[in-house]
Amino acid sequence: MEGGWSWGWGKRTRRLSRLRQVAMVVGLVGHLGESYDEWVHQPIVSNEGPRFFESDFWEFLTLTVWWAIPTIWLPVVCWCISMSIRMGHTLSEIGLLFSNVWLYQCIVFILLKKKKKYNLYRGNTIHYLIHGFHHKHPMDGLRLVFPPAATAILCFPFWNLVRIFATPSTTPAIFGGSLFGYVMYDITHYYLHHGKPSNDVSKHLKRYHLNHHFCIQDKGFGVTSSMWDKVFGTLPPQKTTQDCK
Repeated sequence: MEGGWSWGWGKRTRRLSRLRQVAMVVGLVGHLGESYDEWVHQPIVSNEGPRFFESDFWEFLTLTVWWAIPTIWLPVVCWCISMSIRMGHTLSEIGLLFSNVWLYQCIVFILLKKKKKYNLYRGNTIHYLIHGFHHKHPMDGLRLVFPPAATAILCFPFWNLVRIFATPSTTPAIFGGSLFGYVMYDITHYYLHHGKPSNDVSKHLKRYHLNHHFCIQDKGFGVTSSMWDKVFGTLPPQKTTQDCK
């Protein structure tokens, strides 16, 4: 760790300018075939991960400091709320619509829990880009949160999906609630990896999540809580959660 540069833009730039001594991982994982699943779940504990792409542009888009997430997306959340208010909804009604803050976390949970056999080049590569790299390099601080460019792309289909089930005046609030859930999820996830918990709740969450990475990787998918693990039957044994270091 290098002091003030550790998770700032300076580190981001420095990583991009490194000599290309490490093979571009994204172009190689696909060739692992059926060995990919075993390989990707053998974590390498390091604050830096490998280079993904030879192109500096694409590599830059994979690196994100944690504070970029609330900085970029909380103003969008506020804008969504203001839109629904201008269309006639009260704050109490917005609060009810905003209660879907757990929707994003439920969707992510289901996607992470779903098992597939990644025995094809394309399947391995896609899984590695979306989530596999995080299990291989769980402490890579610049790839712990979802890149804003990818989030922006996904926002368009999700907005249109919400429009199908909601009215024009409630769509912004429902979308904003889900987006706020995403922000909560990402910053909590970062904190559980690199923060220093000071109370019992945060200490438990950190232990619970690191247990998922280093002890029982097919259980304990929850990040902000264990609620969805209880719902879907993936709650890890209590003793394992306590003993995992």
